[in-house]
Amino acid sequence: MASPVKPSDRNFARRIDLTSLQLFVAVCELGSIGKAAEREFIAASAVSKRLSDLEATLETPLLYRHTRGVDLTPAGESLLHHARSVLFSLEKMQGELSEYADGVRGHVRIHASISAIVQFLPEDLGAFIKEHGQVKIDLEEHLSTEIVRAVQEGAADLGICNADVLANGHELQALPYREDQLVLIVPRRHPLARRKAVAFEQTLECDHVGLHTNSSIYIAMREAAAAAGRTIKLRIHVTGLDAMCRMIHNGLGVGVMPLRAFELMQGVGELESVVLTDAWARRRIELVARDFSTLPLTARLLVDHLTAPLEVAHAAAAA
Repeated sequence: MASPVKPSDRNFARRIDLTSLQLFVAVCELGSIGKAAEREFIAASAVSKRLSDLEATLETPLLYRHTRGVDLTPAGESLLHHARSVLFSLEKMQGELSEYADGVRGHVRIHASISAIVQFLPEDLGAFIKEHGQVKIDLEEHLSTEIVRAVQEGAADLGICNADVLANGHELQALPYREDQLVLIVPRRHPLARRKAVAFEQTLECDHVGLHTNSSIYIAMREAAAAAGRTIKLRIHVTGLDAMCRMIHNGLGVGVMPLRAFELMQGVGELESVVLTDAWARRRIELVARDFSTLPLTARLLVDHLTAPLEVAHAAAAA
């Protein structure tokens, strides 16, 4: 049988003073009640009184006081962690609410892979903003594995990533967004440039220009090479697709990137694309969220907008 909830437990939130939390954090950061009082423009005796009241409320010591200043008790270290989180959330809430006062009617945080950002999101988000001009969209580029973690932890409302990273255990919901085709990029005079299609294993005799080691494309390449009992002859890692094209143009090797991204960057160098025949080269890109139904209205409108092109394409195919 569960123990009854004490009245003091129910009133805990009411008895925690935000000003006292701010002063507690200041004391921890400066290591001194006097220095914290100076920074916060308040009497040292008032700071000391608030900290004593906070300890009384929590029924545990938070600080070891000595002549040189203060040190944290184990309970104080725990409170510092939570206090910083609470104060950060309040600052974030203030910032987002102030945007409504300035006329911004919504705020959506998106973390997306470089493939999605280069190939699809400029047009898709541009069309959305034309219809909803007062919505603010914060878009950050991340690796697919980092995107999943950010959505799980609440650092992003929506994620757009390679579907393969969702194969492992997670509690996220996913919706189909787009598909892309990976191709081999080679200099125009390279022997493989005359081929219409090639298996990735046939490229392993060549030097490669690769993306970040934790990128979904490079992970797929590494696994394909391992399955063939081979390794990739990696000449250099780059962080962007345009840099990859320039390196390949200047003879540092061949590389793998999405076809549409390559088409959008035509003119970067004298290059050709060759379709990869491997199954992993055809990829699904998906939208992910902790729970689409509980997203704010603005985020749900954006989800509907991003998935609409796919729904129209499916309807046309069915017809």
